[in-house]
Amino acid sequence: VPSAHQLLSTVAWTGPAETPAALRTCYALEGSVFVAGAAVQWLRDGLGIIKSAEEVQALAERVEDTGDVYLVPAFAGLGTPYWDANARGTIVGLTRGTGRAHLAKATLEAVCFQTCDVVQAMQKDSGIPLKELRVDGGMSVNNSLLQMQADLLGVPVIRPAVIETTALGAAYLAGLETGYWKSAKQIGAQWRADATFIPKISDDERLTRLAGWRRAIERARNWME
Repeated sequence: VPSAHQLLSTVAWTGPAETPAALRTCYALEGSVFVAGAAVQWLRDGLGIIKSAEEVQALAERVEDTGDVYLVPAFAGLGTPYWDANARGTIVGLTRGTGRAHLAKATLEAVCFQTCDVVQAMQKDSGIPLKELRVDGGMSVNNSLLQMQADLLGVPVIRPAVIETTALGAAYLAGLETGYWKSAKQIGAQWRADATFIPKISDDERLTRLAGWRRAIERARNWME
């Protein structure tokens, strides 16, 4: 399926030949975020304001908000939906009151804002409104990050009991191939939720934060000639 909103067309998976035709090859639209967890690594290795990635949640929780600071982690340009190789990392909204905790919170928020950009493109291409977001991977252990994501998307964010979903999916396909599992439905029944994060901010606050992000993005774009 070609995208009209700057997403990538890809193959999600190819199933065993004996599965129903509808399950043999599943196509997907994919959004690319170049820097997410690497932004937290930059706080650790580049700025030295944390000693380990695990410390970022506690540091970010020291402040209620970012103090209107926005960080655009365009260290390698911007991916979906901008595809701007000339964008560069930008921090806007700094004041003398800005501290380490504000930068930590702005870094986590930047991950969520980038996800919002991808989800918005997905909804436009598919015509399907998002009802919930299921997340996985190393960053999904960060409760503050997932609460921010729920707030900025305006839908529940759900963390599964097994966060290494990519590896688990490969194992499921291998089990389907060998006959350990008989159907995709049987595999789907294995999924279990660990925690659900419900949006807590108002629609007005959400729209204000997203508008600020878009302003910050414009200041980061086309920086290099």
